[in-house]
Amino acid sequence: MKNKILIATAISSLLLLSACETASQKAVTGTSTSASGSASASSSVDKKKSLFAAAKQTAADKLIAVGDRVLFDYDSATLDSSAKILLDAQSRFLRANTDLNFIIEGHCDERGTREYNLALGEQRATAVRDYLVIQGIDPDRIKVISYGKEKPAVVGSNTMAWSKNRRAVTIID
Repeated sequence: MKNKILIATAISSLLLLSACETASQKAVTGTSTSASGSASASSSVDKKKSLFAAAKQTAADKLIAVGDRVLFDYDSATLDSSAKILLDAQSRFLRANTDLNFIIEGHCDERGTREYNLALGEQRATAVRDYLVIQGIDPDRIKVISYGKEKPAVVGSNTMAWSKNRRAVTIID
């Protein structure tokens, strides 16, 4: 008889602890119960992870999520429509974070001389800076630097690599 009472007590304790854990998970993750009365365990864990991940995200991470790089056509420093859309999103982020200073890096593919690519990289970074200034970003917050072909994003001598290396990248200073 004592064993049956101990087993019944243990089972009720486990059920109580289980219910408490579910309620605390709901409070942290904001999950609700379904018609059957239970929330999906995997979705509550995913939501909890995403809440903590968002809290740990740095300004640089947030900028990357917005979009930190603009790609250019061959031998060009002209911003196309997709570049302008990305820079509009960047400018909204930068206006919301007025305490941040940043650097715009200009890059080129491996073709052309070192001097030519340094000049073209600067033209690309300057085009991005000028667009952001027009969008209301204080020019004193912006530094421009050109790396030319010295820091490729993708190593290779093919059109895919070249297209990824013709870029301007915005980074937090």
